[in-house]
Amino acid sequence: MVTLEDAVIARLEYYGERFEILVDPDLASDFKKGEDIKIEEILAVEEVFKDAKKGDKASEEAMNKAFETIDPLEAAAIIIRKGQVQLTAQQRRDMQEDKRRLIVATIAREAINPQTKLPHPARRIEIAMEEAKIRVDPFKSVDEQVNITLKAIRRLIPIKLERVKVAIHIPGEDTGKVYGIISEFGKTLKEEWQQDGSWVAIVEIPGGIQDNFYQKLSEVTHGQVETKLL
Repeated sequence: MVTLEDAVIARLEYYGERFEILVDPDLASDFKKGEDIKIEEILAVEEVFKDAKKGDKASEEAMNKAFETIDPLEAAAIIIRKGQVQLTAQQRRDMQEDKRRLIVATIAREAINPQTKLPHPARRIEIAMEEAKIRVDPFKSVDEQVNITLKAIRRLIPIKLERVKVAIHIPGEDTGKVYGIISEFGKTLKEEWQQDGSWVAIVEIPGGIQDNFYQKLSEVTHGQVETKLL
């Protein structure tokens, strides 16, 4: 059981009432993610409050109306699952860093330098984000922040989201393997069998993953692949 000094507030607004409990921030976060943890281990005190800082307890009437129980453990489980748990400073930093990595990875995968049609290394994107003083919000979606980030770093490096088209030519016996690679990276726009049994296709992939795509094709065809960026 967490001490009162180390506990944070988990809060839920429900049926016009506010319900608060004092919890271990890490265990509450794990429980919210679906881990099997006993509620007793999460709570600093087995009480449900309407104002935890003042020590004002929630009424039995309010709890019955909201949770159909006056059992604080049952109510606490609902509060954690459906409500908001305050973050410690370290948790917030960790969430920001995780979200930053996802933003960088998404941009590196989806974006290219429009001047060269080649992807930007992840480190170059990270440096541009630092120079642009991008503030990552741990609660906003990656997609939303990718667009915000691109607008900010575009004045520092030439970059835009783009899908590219690549022409592929391979021996016929490797086609089955290549189909799987293409579905993993992008999609086939056009395909055609040649008289010599070889296979040609035009595929579309995110601009930032060209190198990985070419490397994978070379591996599965033992180097017997020809590609051309269109």
